[in-house]
Amino acid sequence: MDIKTVSERLRQSLPAHAVQTDVPMSEYTTFRIGGPCDLMVLPETEEQAVFAINVLREMEAPFVVVGNGSNILVADAGYRGCVVHMVGGGHTIALDERAGRVYAGAGENMLTVARFCAEHGLAGMECVSGIPGSLGGTVAMNAGAYEKEMKDVVHAVRVLKPNGTVEWVPCAEMGFGYRTSRVQKENWIVLGVALQLFKDDPAAIHERTNDYTRRRRDKQPLQYPSAGSAFKRPQGYFAAKLIDDAGLKGAHEGDAQVSEKHAGFIVNKGHATCRQVKALIKKVQDEVYRQFQVRLEPEIRFLGEDA
Repeated sequence: MDIKTVSERLRQSLPAHAVQTDVPMSEYTTFRIGGPCDLMVLPETEEQAVFAINVLREMEAPFVVVGNGSNILVADAGYRGCVVHMVGGGHTIALDERAGRVYAGAGENMLTVARFCAEHGLAGMECVSGIPGSLGGTVAMNAGAYEKEMKDVVHAVRVLKPNGTVEWVPCAEMGFGYRTSRVQKENWIVLGVALQLFKDDPAAIHERTNDYTRRRRDKQPLQYPSAGSAFKRPQGYFAAKLIDDAGLKGAHEGDAQVSEKHAGFIVNKGHATCRQVKALIKKVQDEVYRQFQVRLEPEIRFLGEDA
């Protein structure tokens, strides 16, 4: 990728501050790990995001779209391409009170969206409110918590397709499955989501949201940087229990550690590197398979390669 040519093309229609070079990815992921990306675009509107992505596709520049960076592990050498960082801030959330729906942009934080819904007496987001990601990424992987998944509250998803068209796709046509959707399978980009909710007392909604927040705080190692759950749930098992039963709580490679509070998390105790996290993931996979003949699949998304 010719960084100069691509960045100049993008700057023709985007604000200067929205196109940056050599950006440390450790500042844009919840793991706080990773070297620099060659180029970063920070679109502030849907139009800017569509323009940037279509330009990158036209110029055949490698790129990836990220939100809160909550399930990403970036290589120590960084990413040789462009990162499109979808950012929110409460300015792309709207209410359709008559239909009981909320529209929110892909870059909006999950808790921000959930609180907006609660304030307007719309329930359904409580269980997933604590997922530490942006709405777009959470929908793309059909993330879930407490036996609920995003497909349970999605009415439709606004996507940018590889051919450059923008469309609303109904929930029934999204191909939602366990930690997957057509977004991942067909290289779509989530631009926004329409959530179908139901009326309830705002105080009751807030209390349920706070209850789930307390549970998450009590059970998960939120005091350390991480990428959330490190492994997908194997069929018929729970990854955290397998790891715990294998005696791996507290196992570490450098500053990368299997959390002593919740074995399903790998945390950064200070200055963990991507290589250390990957080594620890392999150690956990190998030991769990040796003891229980169950293969654990990472839920973490890997970005970039080290030399």
